[in-house]
Amino acid sequence: MTAQTETPPPTEIPRKRKVLSLAQREQRLAWWFVAPGAIIVLSLVIFPVLWNAALSLQRIRLIDLQNFNYFDFNAGFGNYSRVTGVRDFWETIRVTIVYTLGGTFLSLALGVWAALVVKKAFIGRSIVRGFMLFPYVAPVIAATFVWRLMLSTQFGIVNEWIRNAGREQVDFLGSRDFTLSLLGFDLTLPLALSTVIVFEAWRYFPFAFLFILARLQALPDDLEEAAMVDGATLSQRFRYITMPQLSGVLSVLFLLRFIWTFNKFDDIFLLTGGAAGTKVVTVGIVDWLRARGDVGSAAALSIILAFVLILLLLVYFKWFYTEEVEE
Repeated sequence: MTAQTETPPPTEIPRKRKVLSLAQREQRLAWWFVAPGAIIVLSLVIFPVLWNAALSLQRIRLIDLQNFNYFDFNAGFGNYSRVTGVRDFWETIRVTIVYTLGGTFLSLALGVWAALVVKKAFIGRSIVRGFMLFPYVAPVIAATFVWRLMLSTQFGIVNEWIRNAGREQVDFLGSRDFTLSLLGFDLTLPLALSTVIVFEAWRYFPFAFLFILARLQALPDDLEEAAMVDGATLSQRFRYITMPQLSGVLSVLFLLRFIWTFNKFDDIFLLTGGAAGTKVVTVGIVDWLRARGDVGSAAALSIILAFVLILLLLVYFKWFYTEEVEE
């Protein structure tokens, strides 16, 4: 018998490994770096927003929240009709926009002024810079307590100065309007709202001050010196040299402060509680949730707040936003 020769199994041809280019490897590495941040944003921002939108379409009471069946989804827009049908809804929107614009513009103006004051070197400049940061780093509960104490009609130092000047005391945080006689005309001002706007500007101008001061110190001195040689006044140098150089950083600061002030709750709640014409949308959300126990309506009002903010930001980006271009 002849021995059968076993034929060896065919050898597998090794597959050619795909070689990635340097750009592809960098792109893959970039995705790995972005992934943790994207997961955090998705879990802490996107998902709560979508969940809040789902709650806004359901009739949920706070007392029934523990036994509520989230899978029995009955969508409807009754909550939106409820919150927009209250008497003071549009007044609340107007107060929110006025409060946001007033606090944002005034804080930026104070930031520019403070940065110009400490731009030049003088004795004790570091100490002055440190004191200018105090409103921003102080706890909000302490800052509002001090302001309520100073503006108190009974034992506030501001009303004490007013009484010493022979004037009647003023309830800064409890009066809706204040009539000011100027040149024979009676001008009615929203007193409590103006007071909380001033507090907002005082508390948050150091944030703008830091960025504006850093930009001012980066400006070359040649332009201002040349303008001084040509006989430009101080106001002309500020208008035609300094402000154009600050337009980029001011645009970014306005955007950030507008968003944060529009969503601000604690300052007004601690100062006035939303009384005397200072009720903003965030205070209204808490009122629907705590005072009325209506979770669905509170969620609906928060979604409306987000849509109004998005609309205002689109208007800002379309017509007012300017980006600084490096040469």
